[in-house]
Amino acid sequence: MAVNRDELVAYLNQQLNADKIRDFCPNGLQVEGSDRIERIVCGVTASQALIEHAVSSNADALLVHHGYFWKNEPQAIVGMKQRRIKRLLQHEINLLAYHLPLDVHPDWGNNTQLAKLMDWQIEGPADAYDPACALVIGRCVPQSSDAMAEELAQRLQRPLTCYVPVDRQITRLAWCTGGGQGFIDQAAALGVDAFITGEVSEQTVHSAREQGVAFYAAGHHATERYGAKALGEHLQQQFDLDVEFIDVDNPA
Repeated sequence: MAVNRDELVAYLNQQLNADKIRDFCPNGLQVEGSDRIERIVCGVTASQALIEHAVSSNADALLVHHGYFWKNEPQAIVGMKQRRIKRLLQHEINLLAYHLPLDVHPDWGNNTQLAKLMDWQIEGPADAYDPACALVIGRCVPQSSDAMAEELAQRLQRPLTCYVPVDRQITRLAWCTGGGQGFIDQAAALGVDAFITGEVSEQTVHSAREQGVAFYAAGHHATERYGAKALGEHLQQQFDLDVEFIDVDNPA
């Protein structure tokens, strides 16, 4: 089966609430290709490696979490950016990218999908009135901070980047996939036992230690592998499309 590009983009924009979420990049169609979409390749980032896979598999669209045209990046289409976009245009491959809308979606979002992977119970976003709120609150089966570290590494299939333990049971959590280390103080203020994200900054460790919050940096890429995959699976069912998720290895 195939779907018209504009129909698919309109559906995704509506489902992901893309027009109401302020972001650091444009969400939706970033590079226009064929107006008929039958095969989609999904992935975390629109890297050259993922583009080459889309080309070799005759995909009509690339659906990613990290696309192009980020705020404050150079506007000139030269070098790496030129090579990527040129390849997409040469093969009429549409680039569809959803950043914050894919982080926060209650069904297919990265935060929700990480919770499903880890068997965490979601209570809701830290700010229920902000449609772009990427910090989520929830609960887990009571366990030590060491046990959670081991489980994260096992289920994400990679070692943690950083771990700050606490000497008590963990039951209440806050998390934000990807580069969410800046939420550490907000998470601590909410009274959680642990905060999980993808990355770590120097000051994050001090904040976690001094506020008594277990902290886990489990990998930006590793914590965000699941949103694009879940969204692709939904599109496969909704439109009867040929959809493939490709995990381009990234230790970050």
